[in-house]
Amino acid sequence: MAAAISAAFVPASANALTLMDILRGRDKEADRAPVVQPQAPQQQTQRTYSVPKVAPPKYYTYKADSMRYIAISEIQDPVVTGSISPETNDVTDEQPNTEVAALDPDTMTDAASTETMVAIGENDPRQYLTDARVKAVDDVAVAIEDYYANGGDLIWVADGDVAPKAQAALDTLADADAWGLDPDDYTVNMPDLALAADDAAREAELMRFELALSARVLTYMQDAKRGRVDPNRISEFHDLQRNPVDLEEAIDALGNAENVAGLMESYNPQSERFQELKTALEELRADHEYVEPIVFRRGNYIHPGETDEDVPNLIKAIKRKSTDAFIEEHAEVFDAYDGGTEYTPELVELVRDFQDVQGLYVDGVVGPKTISSFDVETNDDRARKVVAAMERLRWLPDDFGPRYVFINQPAYRVYYHDDNGENFDMRVVVGNPRNQTYFFRDEIQTVEFNPYWGLPRSIVVNEYLPKLRANPSYFDQIGYEVSYNGRRVSSASVNWAAAPMVDVRQPPGERNALGQLKILFPNDHAIYMHDTPQKSYFKRDVRALSHGCVRLADPKKMAAAVLGVPQSDVDDYIATGQNTPVDVPEQFPVYISYFTAWPDATGDIQYYDDVYDRDMYLDRAFAAESKARKANS
Repeated sequence: MAAAISAAFVPASANALTLMDILRGRDKEADRAPVVQPQAPQQQTQRTYSVPKVAPPKYYTYKADSMRYIAISEIQDPVVTGSISPETNDVTDEQPNTEVAALDPDTMTDAASTETMVAIGENDPRQYLTDARVKAVDDVAVAIEDYYANGGDLIWVADGDVAPKAQAALDTLADADAWGLDPDDYTVNMPDLALAADDAAREAELMRFELALSARVLTYMQDAKRGRVDPNRISEFHDLQRNPVDLEEAIDALGNAENVAGLMESYNPQSERFQELKTALEELRADHEYVEPIVFRRGNYIHPGETDEDVPNLIKAIKRKSTDAFIEEHAEVFDAYDGGTEYTPELVELVRDFQDVQGLYVDGVVGPKTISSFDVETNDDRARKVVAAMERLRWLPDDFGPRYVFINQPAYRVYYHDDNGENFDMRVVVGNPRNQTYFFRDEIQTVEFNPYWGLPRSIVVNEYLPKLRANPSYFDQIGYEVSYNGRRVSSASVNWAAAPMVDVRQPPGERNALGQLKILFPNDHAIYMHDTPQKSYFKRDVRALSHGCVRLADPKKMAAAVLGVPQSDVDDYIATGQNTPVDVPEQFPVYISYFTAWPDATGDIQYYDDVYDRDMYLDRAFAAESKARKANS
């Protein structure tokens, strides 16, 4: 992750207190050592005390939404009123024309009709809604209270019994697991009418059911639209605005719906990729076939041209691990293989293609990395990844748009999509487990050629400060620029023992950490896509290696695509050697995401390692949310 240190970190005066000062016990600016020293570097006294490191973002203990009782204090129905027309009523000077209730259609006039609210009758079963004890999260409770208090018709009860549409809703809630949701989150007890002592008790039980089913159905619709959990409560690595759900519109629609199941399910994402995940989940849960483990000798390598007893296991493992499309593409090799132990050139090419598809280093050598990629996840393992993917899709817009960039961190790949143009993908390097790449969305705005690299404060404090204390001239010697209060200063003149808040940047050049260009989508996390001089990283199988930014295997191709120009134009900008920002003609979205299960171009689901353990933290959030709901049901 790379960005200039914010000016907010720079003290207003040379002796202003910083967080470091406070941690060391200083409470007056006069006690603070000057940031920029007038004496020569060799005259500085080295300090031996330790400075707190800048901590990375953290994961939380997930806290579920609190629930409260739905409180309906009074129920009123709307009543239409109008004026009595002089043509149909005698009016005298002693009796001026006045507004009165006009419930007879013959005496109502459109021009004067208005609506008012009156209390429901004493025989109306809805009166028992005020006594029902049903809990819901606050926004669901508010929508329900507003609906029924303002004369909303009963949705799930009709003619003194459970209405047919209630059963359709119950069936849909019971089928929630098909959509990656948990049916136990939406349990509703049917009314036990046989135990009712009298008509009043029967109506009270029906109204409890009415309120409970409305609460669970709205909760289902909200979960289906925006996800069961709030990702921002899982960790600081999530920065996502939850999709809005109009619950007042939803409950009104339920009241009028002829197809309740269709309405409820329509709140789930409707994209093709979500449907592919849903289909995969159904297939995984239906397939109970036992998969025999394939065991390779420990520590064994198979090199091209060798004879090895594990070759039959190798071919069996590749066929089992590969997609139908891969098997069809290599059908001749699979069909021709006779079970022998010679690692022939044809089999080497098969392995090389498999390594490429799996994101492994392509060399045709079968070693521990290739063998570990054969590990067979159980159907339950994969189903959990698919459920996690369905949840995460609910955190994003249902429609990604006609043009977008999609980064999937566990896959170590970025995808450029344009309905009207080129579509491609390439390898990327993402943040290491300590400096994880965030999960968020933004808009691509600028391509900067021959960029400066502004060192983040975390890197200065955590990685460079020990070197600077030993050698205050270090930044000068490696060609980095140091600024304080907007003024260039020598690295040697800075009192690094006081850990001042200064700006440090690396000028453009061959050794620049950002390479020849960076692609900006300004965000609070200082994350962007960029080039890198460390090209060897793209040959690695696991590419969680950066400080958080996304490094591109072919940055020129991506820059040309987002700018909508030939790649030769990109080369021309770079050739100037000058720092040149170029705005994209039209901003479009970039999704920096995290999916351990994701459909490929053919619709087959690919599965990836959980590099940051985020599936585990998501499972914990699911469990916390379900526990809270069951405790309040």
